[in-house]
Amino acid sequence: MARLSIQKVHVGEKDTNCYVIACAETKEAVVIDPGGDAPKILSQLDGLNVKWIAFTHAHPGHTGAKDEVKSATHGTTAMHLADATTYLKSAERYLLSTDTLPFGQFALEVLITPGHTPGGLSYKVGNHVFTGDTATVPIRLSAPSELETRISGSVRPA
Repeated sequence: MARLSIQKVHVGEKDTNCYVIACAETKEAVVIDPGGDAPKILSQLDGLNVKWIAFTHAHPGHTGAKDEVKSATHGTTAMHLADATTYLKSAERYLLSTDTLPFGQFALEVLITPGHTPGGLSYKVGNHVFTGDTATVPIRLSAPSELETRISGSVRPA
C-alpha cells in the first residue's frame, strides 16, 4: 500500500499553512496554498515532482508564492473560477466538485466549500481534508439554516 507524506510549511506574514503532500513511492506531489516564502516551500520539494499547485481560495496570503513555485516546479495551477474572477487571479485549471487531482498512487478529491470566499475549496485525500480558512474563519449568516443552503450538495459524502 502506498504511503502518503504530508508536510506543513508556515509561510507569509500571516503564518499561512502551506502543505506539501507527496506519494512516498512515486515522489509525485501537490503543493496546497503557497502563500509566500517561495524559497522555504521550494526547500521542502527536494526530490519531488510537483504535479499540482492547488489553492483553497485566492486571497493573497494563500497565493503569494504562486508564480515562483510554478516557475520552479512546472506544476499545474488549480483553483475555483469564482475566486479567480473575484480576486483577479489565474490558473491553468478551474475546478469543479467532480474533479480529482491525481498524483502518484493518490488523488485529491475537490470539495466545493464556499463561505470564506465565493470559490472556496477543500481537498480530501485518504482520511485528511485540507480546508484553508474555510474551517477556521467565522462565516456571516443571516440565519443558521443559511449555511446548509450555501453548501448543500457541494460537499460529497465520503
